[in-house]
Amino acid sequence: MTSKWPIPRPTEAAAIRAADHRPRGIPPIQVVLADLLAANELGDRRGVNLCAHKAARVALGKVGEQ
Repeated sequence: MTSKWPIPRPTEAAAIRAADHRPRGIPPIQVVLADLLAANELGDRRGVNLCAHKAARVALGKVGEQ
């Protein structure tokens, strides 16, 4: 049995590059709001925060300050 040390792991840059290859579609607002309600019912504050920001992005169609 041969062992490799250290175990090779992808770097953050490689993970970002791999995720960047595929364009992500914008989900319908109904889906985002349903996820927001589910996160709220479960008491998941991080999920509520993420869904609220995603809903704002979907509704406004843009991100950032003017």
